[in-house]
Amino acid sequence: MSEFTEDRFLDGRVAVRQQRHGFRSGLDAVMLAAAVPAKDGGEVLELGAGAGIASLCLASRVGSCTITGIDIDQDLVALANANAEANGLAARVRFVPADVVQLPEDLKREFAHVFSNPPFHGEEGLASPDEGRRRARRDEGSLSAWLAAGSRRTVSGGTFTVVLRADRLGEALAALPGGGVTIFPLWPKAGEPAKRIILQLRKGSGAPSVLQPGLVLHEADGRFTQDAEAILRGGASLALG
Repeated sequence: MSEFTEDRFLDGRVAVRQQRHGFRSGLDAVMLAAAVPAKDGGEVLELGAGAGIASLCLASRVGSCTITGIDIDQDLVALANANAEANGLAARVRFVPADVVQLPEDLKREFAHVFSNPPFHGEEGLASPDEGRRRARRDEGSLSAWLAAGSRRTVSGGTFTVVLRADRLGEALAALPGGGVTIFPLWPKAGEPAKRIILQLRKGSGAPSVLQPGLVLHEADGRFTQDAEAILRGGASLALG
């Protein structure tokens, strides 16, 4: 059996290889990419890119933005760059090995948009025998450092967007600058508590933070809702406000 799986996103427009037993991206990555309000020509940074799915989904939707993705796992960086090449996006999407909280000098600058699916399971998170999967999922006290790093790298007036477990909301808000934050819940089904939230900071904004109605992902019978399908299959953007 191959150590990789072949997976498709956005109705097949993005085709990638992922580690079969390592950390695997799915719905969270696609929703995160859809929420980044990048425009053609903008420079974007992804923190903790894994196999590159979120960056490649964003690049597929926004025709000429340039994206740099970083990950501490060099094997994942190599896999992400191979995925970019396979999708014909290597000219404007690149991945480099780096520690989010100790970026190399050439990345210590500001980007129009920064986004991340950071490790957000605490010590109570599910343990995994795979070291890469464990590192990608469990923050071990580093969530606030990831959020601070993302905010620092965002230009004034730009956005920093993250997807998180809903019960980490209070901690995340405490780590971000006051004001200018949009909170967007992802509801599994109507009437059920949110398991995931998307937070978006508009850096330098003096506007009060706002809680949006969010998005219901599934119908009662388990099918994706029409709005969720438009993002997951149709490649639509996710407007947070």
